[in-house]
Amino acid sequence: MSQSAKSHPPYELRLPWESDPMTKLAFILFAFCSLLGPTVRTTVADAGSETRFLQNGVTAHRGNSGEYPENTMPAFRSGVAVGADWIELDIFITKDGQLVVTHDQTTGRVGDKNLDVAGSTYEELKTVDVATDFRKRHQLTKKECPPARMPLLEEVLKMIKQQHKTRVSIQPKADCVKKAVALVKQLKMEPWVGFNDGNLKYMTQVKQLAPAIPVFWDRGADTDIDVDIKIAQQRGFAALVLHHQGITAEKVRKIKAAGLEPGAWTVNDPAVMKQLLKQGVERIYTDEPALLLQLKQRQSE
Repeated sequence: MSQSAKSHPPYELRLPWESDPMTKLAFILFAFCSLLGPTVRTTVADAGSETRFLQNGVTAHRGNSGEYPENTMPAFRSGVAVGADWIELDIFITKDGQLVVTHDQTTGRVGDKNLDVAGSTYEELKTVDVATDFRKRHQLTKKECPPARMPLLEEVLKMIKQQHKTRVSIQPKADCVKKAVALVKQLKMEPWVGFNDGNLKYMTQVKQLAPAIPVFWDRGADTDIDVDIKIAQQRGFAALVLHHQGITAEKVRKIKAAGLEPGAWTVNDPAVMKQLLKQGVERIYTDEPALLLQLKQRQSE
């Protein structure tokens, strides 16, 4: 864990609108105008940088998971605080029909007990300390890395909706797209949300249920880029996100020429980040969003 993370315990993170009166005012105006319709909403969003999404392509993989336990509220708050364009997270559905944020089918890798997510109720899953593995790997105390529970997707979405710079990309790890899209619509959060995964069925379903929500199709290193481009165009996807080892300048050129956004997953090596940026990759998933943002800033100077 970095020194900066240690000096700001997860549950004490302050987000930009909590300390900046102008940002808070912009949020209040945006929220009020959201009731008046999309035209006014767009006007307010474009009125100043306080209410514009960042558009920097930096995607905090499972939150700022290099500095906080993955797929937890502290990791998501930190991803917003460091200035990531997108927060990426994974979802499953529980035995009692709750959409929870977690990557694996079971809790054993990250937690202090091993429960099957789909076979457990949310009340049962809340008893798992999902910060356990992170704490052990980084040799931290519970004071430095407090226990964390598995959040509901709804909790994360409501937190994200309180600001207008960072969005959230939802990766369904099970057949729960319909329920997730319904929640997004219920919360009126379409402008804040995208979906990503390699499952073509799930990603197609997103576009059928909510055509305005962008889809970022995750692909492997050795995928047939020409076939994938054709499918992505036909389905109305926004981006092709390849495993970083499969990225070449020619593939990036083809993706851009097709009107799609080229992306790469999941990149934590600064040398690889620099190479991808040089090749024109626009969307990068990383556990180290602050590092990637620093490199992008240096590149633009």
